[in-house]
Amino acid sequence: MINLFVQLEFLKRIRSTSFARSIAIGIFIGLLGILLMTYLLLLGVGLKYIIETIFAPVSNTVFLNSYLVYYFIIEIIFRYFIQQLPVFSLESFLHLPIPKSRIIHYLLVSSFVSPLTLIPILLFGPFTIMEIVPNYGTTAALVWLGSVLFTSWSIHWVMLWFKQRFEDSLSVVFVLAGIMLLGSGGAYWGWFDIGAFFEPVFTFALEHAVPVVLLAVVMVCSYFLCFAYYRQNAYLEDLAEEEPFQIQGSSLGFLSRFGLAGEMADLEWKLILRHKKSRTYLTLCVFFLLYGLIFYVNPAYYQDEGFSYLFIFVGMFITGIFMLQYGQLFLSWNSAFFDFFLHQPKGLESLIRGKYLLFAGISCICFLLSVPYAYFGWEILWIHLATFLFNLGVTIHLVIYLALWKPKPMDLNKGAMFNYEGVGIAQFLMIIPMVLAPYLIFVPAAYFGGDYLGLVALGVCGILGILAFPKLSHISIKKTLANRYEISSSFRQEV
Repeated sequence: MINLFVQLEFLKRIRSTSFARSIAIGIFIGLLGILLMTYLLLLGVGLKYIIETIFAPVSNTVFLNSYLVYYFIIEIIFRYFIQQLPVFSLESFLHLPIPKSRIIHYLLVSSFVSPLTLIPILLFGPFTIMEIVPNYGTTAALVWLGSVLFTSWSIHWVMLWFKQRFEDSLSVVFVLAGIMLLGSGGAYWGWFDIGAFFEPVFTFALEHAVPVVLLAVVMVCSYFLCFAYYRQNAYLEDLAEEEPFQIQGSSLGFLSRFGLAGEMADLEWKLILRHKKSRTYLTLCVFFLLYGLIFYVNPAYYQDEGFSYLFIFVGMFITGIFMLQYGQLFLSWNSAFFDFFLHQPKGLESLIRGKYLLFAGISCICFLLSVPYAYFGWEILWIHLATFLFNLGVTIHLVIYLALWKPKPMDLNKGAMFNYEGVGIAQFLMIIPMVLAPYLIFVPAAYFGGDYLGLVALGVCGILGILAFPKLSHISIKKTLANRYEISSSFRQEV
């Protein structure tokens, strides 16, 4: 039966019209994945020396045990966004005389065959061999590593169940953000240390086999919890009658003041909220607003005079994350109904101007939400203001213009992580000018007049771009109109 499922999935992929493109992207992503796995392995090899050099604890193992819980919190968060069930067309099999349990077991087991499963092995395997085996013995090392792996793999099954059960609830985003903030913030300000609370569990695993047995039982229970939920909800009737996700009051009525472009922006906002992939991009923006906490609280990035040039990239990222992520698939979001805009008077022009309006509005919100970063220094606020103006006047036009290069169709109802529908070579290449553009303005000005003159230059360029918005936006509109039939034809291809 498993061979049949694998064979059908293989035939589905090679018969797709986008098979060649999928192969090319798959090779690129595979090489990138191997590179990242190599980095993780090197980090695992150097983990013992990093702990000794930076923290110099009495016991490296006990110290790591007290911080393992933070790793698992991070794992919960990235599994929520990255991990997905490799679902194939259930409708094609549920009506056949194939036991439903076999289909669900195949899905769950195949989801386990993932690079995410190898991360704890690559990180903590070398540490186990280099540190725990010499000090505690082989048996204790195997029990300790088994406890870590079973905990990680239990999270795998729990998150599969959790995502399916609560994926359409925006409260999940705030719960995950709260877990991360409470865990890291409590330890940073000395309120409480959840790492010290969980540390005895893994320290006890160095002496007895009880923790690894209990965690193995937890992993098995989490698997069958996930299995029971999927089996209970895998019915053709449920798949056929499933209601689309709805958010009451999702319309932004004030956008109507901007005419037809405002109506298009409001329509785009509804599209974002009602589809899985676009909602994922919006959710990621909320988490990436915390990106500055990685750099702004790190003394290594502070200088006696001025500030680290890396902060320019961080400011660009925080204030423009939505336009950078969502904007790279500019027209692909509308691929399913592109022909509708094509045949409306000024339809494409209004669609593009509406997207401009939406990008600018969300970037304003991101800037306002980033104002509390001034707590780490007023220079952070000025960096965010300068990069926000630059994003609004320059970056937005670069993103949209580059995204118009051979856009690809995509299915909005699929998840965002490891889903490369709509992604072409342009989406990879456009990262280069996005990163270089602000530094081409900032670095020369900062070299001759200081860091703050560089910020002024960024802000002035942004203001000039805002003032020249009608002419700059017309360049993208003109390019779209010139290639509208070619774009429409590519959107009719099978994804």
